[in-house]
Amino acid sequence: GNLDPQCSDQLLVELFSQVGRVQSVHMPKDKMTQQHNGYGFVEFLDVLDADYAMTVLNMVKLYGRPIRVSKSSLNSKADQSRDVGANLFIGNLDPIDVDEALLYDTFSAFGTLIRAPKIAREEDTDESKGYGFVSYDSFEASDMAIDCMHNQFLGNRQITVQYAFKRDTAEGVGDQTGKFSQQERHGSRAERMLAAQRQAQ
Repeated sequence: GNLDPQCSDQLLVELFSQVGRVQSVHMPKDKMTQQHNGYGFVEFLDVLDADYAMTVLNMVKLYGRPIRVSKSSLNSKADQSRDVGANLFIGNLDPIDVDEALLYDTFSAFGTLIRAPKIAREEDTDESKGYGFVSYDSFEASDMAIDCMHNQFLGNRQITVQYAFKRDTAEGVGDQTGKFSQQERHGSRAERMLAAQRQAQ
């Protein structure tokens, strides 16, 4: 995170190859400008190399900006194995000031995100619909995010932070309004018990 606009995929490959064998690099880019969003994902062949990269490269300066290195995953199988249900809905987002990069910077402070934050957007214009989703690898992290960020201001708006409805997190769609009110939200007691069992294994 906190990557300078001049930073490229190739530069990340060169930097992270210093500490281990890099399998892939992904930097989400804005569809209109093709500029990256200020963060990226580096996948190593060996998990030990990833741990080492966090130790060695966190807060190293690139183009004068200290980069943030923390664990995450864009691998779908890894997502499924680490997705305990700690999935949050973030509502009332400012469509101009708040993007995926700001969500990442804000919510990664509370724990490990298992996938890139997602903001719902209009298909034809790519404009934000004013809500999004973040997913953590533990309920401790998601609970802390709710405690700290619900009803706080992000950009120029007071945001809502709550557990997402299950269907919407899976599909990345839906408006979290009353029409889905009969559905179960994430964060249930059953999900928490399952997560605790998986952690103990």
